[in-house]
Order: sequence, then C-alpha cells, then structure tokens
Amino acid sequence: MPVLASHRKPRTKVRTTTPAVGLTTAALASVTLLSTQSATAAPAEPKPAVEEVQKKVDALYRQAGAATQEYNRAKAASASQQTKVDTLLSDVAKRTEKINEARRALGSYAAAQYRNGGIGPAATFFLADNPQGYFDQSRLMDRATERQQRSVTEFRTQQASAAKKRAEAVKSLETLTEKQATLASSKKDVQTKLTEARGLLSRLTAEEKARLAELERKKEAEAKEKAAKLAARQAAEAKERAEAEEKAREEAAKESGGGSGTGSGTGTDPGPGTGSGTDSGYAAKAEKVLAFARAQIGKPYVWGASGPSSYDCSGLTQAAWREAGVTLPRTTWDQVEVGTRVATSDLKPGDLVFFYDDISHVGIYKGDGMMIHAPKPGANVREESIYYMPIYGSVRPA
Repeated sequence: MPVLASHRKPRTKVRTTTPAVGLTTAALASVTLLSTQSATAAPAEPKPAVEEVQKKVDALYRQAGAATQEYNRAKAASASQQTKVDTLLSDVAKRTEKINEARRALGSYAAAQYRNGGIGPAATFFLADNPQGYFDQSRLMDRATERQQRSVTEFRTQQASAAKKRAEAVKSLETLTEKQATLASSKKDVQTKLTEARGLLSRLTAEEKARLAELERKKEAEAKEKAAKLAARQAAEAKERAEAEEKAREEAAKESGGGSGTGSGTGTDPGPGTGSGTDSGYAAKAEKVLAFARAQIGKPYVWGASGPSSYDCSGLTQAAWREAGVTLPRTTWDQVEVGTRVATSDLKPGDLVFFYDDISHVGIYKGDGMMIHAPKPGANVREESIYYMPIYGSVRPA
C-alpha cells in the first residue's frame, strides 16, 4: 500500500502543472501576435490642410461644371432626337393607314372578281343578252382594271415608303437610346463629383470651416481689386477717346469754317454715326439682358437648370439673352462660338465672359470688371468680379 500511495503522488502533481504550462504558452502567443499586428499596422493618413481641401473642392466643382455642360448637351440632343422619333412614328402610322386603305381596295376588287367567277371576255360576249351592253360593260371593266392597277401600284409604293420610314424610326430610336445613356452617365458624373466635394467639406471642423471662409474672402477681395483696376483703365480710355473726338471736331470746324464747315462736317459724319448706331442697338439689348439677370440675383444654382426658379451658369446666360430676342445654344462650349470675340480690356455690358481652359463656366459682364453669374452648387446667382476665376475669353453675342 505505501508503494501505491507513493506512485499516485507524482501523478497528481503532473495533472496540476500541465494546465499552467498551456495557459502560459497561449498568453505568450497572444502577446506576440498583438505585438506583430501593432508593428505592421499602417499609420493613419494625415488630415489634409484647409488650403488643400479648398483646392480639391474647387477642382471638383469645376469638374462638376464640365460634367454639367455634358449633361446639358446630352439633354438637348436627347430632346431633339425624341422630337425626330415622334415625327417619324407619326409618319409611319399615317403611311400604315394608307397601306390599309390600298389593301382594302385591292380586297374589294379581288372579291368582285371572285363573284364573277373569272369568266373570260369571249364567253362573256357570247353569253350576254345584249352585245351593246357587253361593250359598254367592257369599257367600264377596262376603266376598273386601270383603277385596280393604280391601286396595286399605290399599295406597293406606300408599302415601300412605310418600310423606309419604319427603318428610319428604328435607327432614330437606337440613336435616342444612346443619347439617353450619355445623359444618364453625365448625370451620374455630376452627382459623383458633388458628393465627393460635400464629403470633403463635411469633415471640416468649425475652426477649419472658418479658415476656409477666410480664404474665400481673401480670394474675393483680390478679384475685386483687379476688377477695380480694369474699371479705372476702361474709364481712362473712354475719357481719352472722348477728348480725342472732341478735339477732332474742333479742328474740323476750324478748317472748314462757317456754313461750308457744317456741310463738310455732315459729309464726314456717317462713319462714326453708323458705329454709334450699332453701339446703341447693342446697348439697348444689353440693358434688357442685365435687367433680367439682376432680377435673378438670389436664386439658387442648380446644375442642369435653365429657370425660372433656378439656373446653372449657361442656363442663366441663355435665358437672359432670350429676353433681348437673341437665341443662344444651351452649353458654354456652344455659346463661346456665337457672336464676336472681344478682348477683356474691350468688354462691354452684356458680353459673355468664359472661364477655365475647358470653358466650363460663363457669366454676363455688367461693367466695372464685374459680372452676374450662377456660380456653383450651394451658391446663389450673384454679382462677382470676373477675376474670381481664370478667364478663357469673351464674346459679344449680338
């Protein structure tokens, strides 16, 4: 018995130490794993500076502006194609009705021939009670046969014409589908850019938003300063022109003298007079354009909108010039091709000023280096310096 007891003691000792070894090993493994994960984990991405956010947001808004012009172009093309398709389908329906009429006429002739039993002319003559009546009936049948032939020809013509128009309609429908797909793609692109821009702005702290607002104010102040310089330069040039014209008139009056001077002055007057008439005509239109644009100040920018409650940039310019009786295309890319190109230093109220290398924005010049435009999502129609954005070029639409 003592031997047995002695034998059991070591066994008990082994059982109590084994779990301790297992726990220690697991703990060491866990610590090692955690240490490895901590060592290999990627460092957190640093938060961009406010200036960097501003650049990214401005770039996204500009890209959204370009995508908006793509959307506007696709929308206009889709609407035009839809009208074409509707016209073709209406034409096909009319031609189909004519085919049915021709088919009914042919059917009536076929039914009459069936009722007559298809008897030949010789048999009909011999079986006729009155030979003279046969000849009268024969003449009528000849005329009827001519009508049948015309009906057959008309049927075939209408059938071929309808088939041609139906093929055109099918092709136009395919084109319409493509344009609608482009429209949807452009819309998605705009929404993606705007969502990304809003996401960047939403992650800013209150302090960062204040800093961003300060940067915007600084940018606006610099743009206004440039506008003031342009206004001063234009005013000085206008004064110089007026003084030169006055001096020229005085010298002309001295050289001609008396009554002959009046005649000479009248003779040389049509040149400047014609220019003045042109200028006054444009000025009258421009005043209507600007009156309309001023009335829209405070209305929100909405991409793809052309009024009356909201606008995008080219929607506003198109609507404003429509008030002056001038029809502009829908997109900035097409509007820049209308009218006469003018230098920035020669801008007059009513002229259109385009921005960025991709010509994705436009405003209406109001004078003194300022414009009225629909700026971007989240902003309202407002007056702003033309130097707020990089200028691409300018046109005089009429």
